[in-house]
Amino acid sequence: MFESLRATLADLLGGRVAPADRRLVIADMKRSLVQAKLGVEDLRDGLEVTRRRLAEEREKLATATRRRTLAEGIQDTETVTLAAKYEAQHAERIAVLERKLEAQEAECGLAERDYDGMVKQLKQASAGAGSGLNAESRGPTDEELGLPDDAPLRGELDGLARRRDRAEREAGADAALEALKRKMGKE
Repeated sequence: MFESLRATLADLLGGRVAPADRRLVIADMKRSLVQAKLGVEDLRDGLEVTRRRLAEEREKLATATRRRTLAEGIQDTETVTLAAKYEAQHAERIAVLERKLEAQEAECGLAERDYDGMVKQLKQASAGAGSGLNAESRGPTDEELGLPDDAPLRGELDGLARRRDRAEREAGADAALEALKRKMGKE
């Protein structure tokens, strides 16, 4: 159900996403996980619908059985035959709905476990797992080197990085727009 999400998470955690793209990929993953959560909720809703239908069929079976028993008591063979026919139909529907419910429960459980696992992996990726910036590879921090905390400089560098990222996204969008215009002009 979540194959593309799993593949993207594997790329993030495996360090196969460029450091400049990680933040954007993680944001896209968060949006995708919101959609996945909606999918899991749809599965849960489907389970409830099947449970209600199963309960209704069981009530209908009980009614048909009760009518057949009453008809047998007064020796009404026509009603006995008709009630037995409905009993068989409801019993068959119950059997199908029970199998359906079992499959839906298994599917929902699997989807919930997958979703929970992906949320944990996304949290790890958001914390830097797979970025290559673990304690050994990132080098010493300013604090470890005894340098002062320079928040204004960090803020300025972050601003520059955001502007660069925005410019790259805009350039990509412009290129895509130009390609689309060329494609539309040829057709």
